[in-house]
Order: sequence, then structure tokens, then C-alpha cells
Amino acid sequence: MTDTRALWLSRIRLRQDAGLAALGPLLLPPEDDLRADAAHRLVWSLFADAPDRARDFLWREETPGHFLILSPRPPAADSPLFTVESKPFAPSLAAGDRLAFLLRANATTAAWHEGRRGKPVDVVMHALYALPPGERAARRADVVSEAGTAWLMRQGERHGFRVHPATLAVEGHDIRQVPRRGALPIRYAVLDLAGHLEVVQPDLFLAAIAIGFGRARAFGCGLMLIRRS
Repeated sequence: MTDTRALWLSRIRLRQDAGLAALGPLLLPPEDDLRADAAHRLVWSLFADAPDRARDFLWREETPGHFLILSPRPPAADSPLFTVESKPFAPSLAAGDRLAFLLRANATTAAWHEGRRGKPVDVVMHALYALPPGERAARRADVVSEAGTAWLMRQGERHGFRVHPATLAVEGHDIRQVPRRGALPIRYAVLDLAGHLEVVQPDLFLAAIAIGFGRARAFGCGLMLIRRS
């Protein structure tokens, strides 16, 4: 998903018909871990028009049953499960523009061991484990903010934007587990970031928005929402 000239931003809501309302807790369980997996499958149903389709969209849960999606093709408008509203996403940006943003991200960094690059690890846990065990609980809130801020600043350096740290709020850091039959669960951490940024390189920034930030994009992370501030 790299062509920002052909993107769609969609708002989808689980239908509130009597029959579907009764099935709501089954379609979207109240538990965060189970709901992330169920929502991933439900959102995918709007795009799986061929058996060999790869995921080429980003999504975000606003409230249970209410999602925002960024995609290079509009989702199926005739879904029996969702009401779908889509519009082209083609913001006109210039260097120096200031934007407010929201981002739910799985923020990771590469762990190094004996000079070798290892697997990606959660930035918050990586920073916490660098502290003496007795300090971790007391420092946790500060580490969440510091590690999340540093990660987003690095994203900006690579992707054509500059964050205003004084406006940045880093919240959450929830560890989620998606169960898998016959295998270990998928574990990932979620940070919610909000604040203001300045566009430095518009094309680079929009290309990054199109593909998302961080990992766990299949489970509702990575979609940056922007508006003029």
C-alpha cells in the first residue's frame, strides 16, 4: 500500500439490526485479547474478495463495533455485517504544515546481543529491563512516556515529520495475547500516542501513513489519524 494518490478512508460500524445485536458479544467478545482477533477477522471479511489476497489495509478500533480503515481500495459496501462509509484520502500537505495526530502503535526496537541484531522487542519492556529490578515498578510510567516518545521521534526522522514533544501524550502500554489453536499465542504491546507534529517531507510522510507505523498492523495498530491543528 504505497500509492497515496489512491487511498480510501472508511468508517464502518457493526449493524444494529435486532438479529445482529443479539450476536454482538459473539462477533466481538468484550475481552481485549479475543476482540482484537475477532475484529481482525471481521474487518478482513470486507476485503477478502480473492483467496490469495494479502492484507493491504490498516484499521483501528474506535469503540467496540466501530472501526476506521485506510486502504487502497474501498471495502465491500454491501456487507451484511457492517454499514460502510468511504471517502478518498488525499490530503494536500506542504512542508511546515502542523497537524494533530492519533496513533495506536506496537512500538518495537531491535535487540542486540554480542554485536548481532536480534528479534524486535517492545520498546517499553526493553527500557524497563535495562533498569535494576527494584526500580521498575516505580519508574514504569516514566519509562512508558520516555520510550514511546523516543520511538516516535525516530519514526519522524525516517518518515518526514517532526514531533512536538511538549504536546505528546503517551498512554496505555497494554500487553495483549491473541490465542492460536495448537500454537503459542501472539503477544504484542499497544501504546496510544497523541499530539502535534510538523510535516517536513510531505511525500515521505504520506507514504508512511499509507503503510502504517510499527508492527501488529493486522491487529489494529499502525494507523495514524491526522487533522489540521
